[in-house]
Amino acid sequence: MKIGFAVPTMGAWATPANQVAVARRAERLGYHSLWTLQRLLTTEATPAYRNAADPVVTLAYLAGQTSRVRLGVAVLNMPFFSPALLAKQTATLDQVSGGRLDLGLGLGWQIEEYAASGVPYQQRGKRAEEYLKVLRALWTQDVAHFDGEFYRVPPARLEPKPIQRPHPPLLLGGSAERALKRAGRLADGWVSSSTADLTRIGEAIEVVRAAAREAGRDPATLRFVCRGVVRVGEPGGEERRPLTGSLEQIRQDLPVLAAQGVTELFYDLNFDPRVAAIDADPAASLRYAEEVMEALAP
Repeated sequence: MKIGFAVPTMGAWATPANQVAVARRAERLGYHSLWTLQRLLTTEATPAYRNAADPVVTLAYLAGQTSRVRLGVAVLNMPFFSPALLAKQTATLDQVSGGRLDLGLGLGWQIEEYAASGVPYQQRGKRAEEYLKVLRALWTQDVAHFDGEFYRVPPARLEPKPIQRPHPPLLLGGSAERALKRAGRLADGWVSSSTADLTRIGEAIEVVRAAAREAGRDPATLRFVCRGVVRVGEPGGEERRPLTGSLEQIRQDLPVLAAQGVTELFYDLNFDPRVAAIDADPAASLRYAEEVMEALAP
């Protein structure tokens, strides 16, 4: 199972300097990947996401600060971009990173973000399926042309193309059964959310695999990426949640997750309020993160 690490993306510690420090140390320690997330807006109901940095800009910045580690986003929400804009930005990001982009895509769930983006909340799943077709057309066709129910691309070129061929790996998020089946039918893999029940993640993975088999695809080719929300020091008794407790207990959870079908995991401290609160000390958060990175290095 490949191991990655989430860069600072929320709260007071999500500064460019801290992002570079985490990225460079993760690369030196042998981590496979770095990960970000997207939150367009925060509301009174979502205070944990305050100060969330834009993932495309962040990854482009970190591409110039690293040379080997892969760069992932889990996830960009398709409704908030036109397909042509997202295709252009991510093709360019793949170029500037030397072909290191892993592109997680989702639908979003916050009504306020839909309203502010001027896009409809209805039929978002159906729109997403067509959206993926448009992306692939723009990335892979010399002269792309698409005429669908929701999206239209007149004959035109998108250049430069991504370095990775046919395109950067597409990972879909979502926890509803429809979303899981969509990942199995249409994507290169699935990425779990911060609220996933990691004691039962294998059940979601099997839904994705079954949908792939039904679509005539080989499930063995799919990637299953787990956002590993880490809480060091939380109670470690019989009811202990995976990736909580002592550092040794967290390490012992990895083979259990791998046995459920997880192929990649990235440790994420952005959901620990001790690290990512808006009033936390950025320097202290970075020191703590570096200790965790060292202790859990692959």
